[in-house]
Amino acid sequence: MEALALERKAEQNRELRERLLQLKKERNAIILAHYYQRDEIQEVADFRGDSFLLAQKAAETDADVIVFCGVHFMGESAKILAPNKTVIIPDERAGCPMADMVNVDGLRKLKAQHPNAKVVTYINSSAEIKAETDICCTSANAVRVVNSVDADEIIWVPDKNLGHYVQQKTDKKMIIWEGYCNTHDMLTVKDVEEMKAKHPNAQFVVHPECRPEVVALGDFVGSTTAIIKHCKESDCQEFIVGTEDGTGYQLRLDSPGKTFHFATKYLVCPNMKVNNLKKLVKSLETMQPQIYVPEDVAAKARLSLERMLQVK
Repeated sequence: MEALALERKAEQNRELRERLLQLKKERNAIILAHYYQRDEIQEVADFRGDSFLLAQKAAETDADVIVFCGVHFMGESAKILAPNKTVIIPDERAGCPMADMVNVDGLRKLKAQHPNAKVVTYINSSAEIKAETDICCTSANAVRVVNSVDADEIIWVPDKNLGHYVQQKTDKKMIIWEGYCNTHDMLTVKDVEEMKAKHPNAQFVVHPECRPEVVALGDFVGSTTAIIKHCKESDCQEFIVGTEDGTGYQLRLDSPGKTFHFATKYLVCPNMKVNNLKKLVKSLETMQPQIYVPEDVAAKARLSLERMLQVK
């Protein structure tokens, strides 16, 4: 029975992939998928990447339609950078709890309390927050962005763990908002120590969205893209991975001879996983749900994203 069910699922996926190719041609569409998406989505994507790479692709593409397989704020960033494109996401319930942890009123109050500070906002945030921001950053370029800002004081939103990591790498005074990524924040020192005991030859690679005491245990600390690159180029053959489990798709693709153990089975973002192949095809058929950003918000948010893209 199980074999039959798997065969049926494989057949269904084949049909969905064929339909997807047809729709992409008809719509002149491009599919962008974040590294945390399900394997079946990453397999059909034109580009896989982290927030930064996908934001760049959205800004550069000739396609008329961008299907953003990620969470809502990523679709918003694409729409802000490519306002004349149609941007759709397979499931509009794909939110980000961390992005929801910061609000415009609270940020404005903080800005009033620190009038000389510049606001650096992690890209994992809403368009409204980006509109209140001097410059955005991603985990890949956060340290470079903070150090590039012409101010001694930085208001940092919304991720306190990434903020703490950046704080170690800059002389600037950081005023850090108390947000966090539910998924990365779950990983504990105990989890990592247990995995290290089980796999003593493995390197621990970790995302800076994890707790500071977990990040401190890392043999390598970096963004999702940096982790994938490090594992590919490293002489080490075995890794304990401290980031979302969707990353396994690209890790196995780039380093087929190497072994990857996720630091805990709970490194799964439920919001990223609401998208699937069926919803992806349906979104292109119906051209829904579309991402809209009010023009006044988009214009301000665009400045903060464009400033980020200029930081080398």
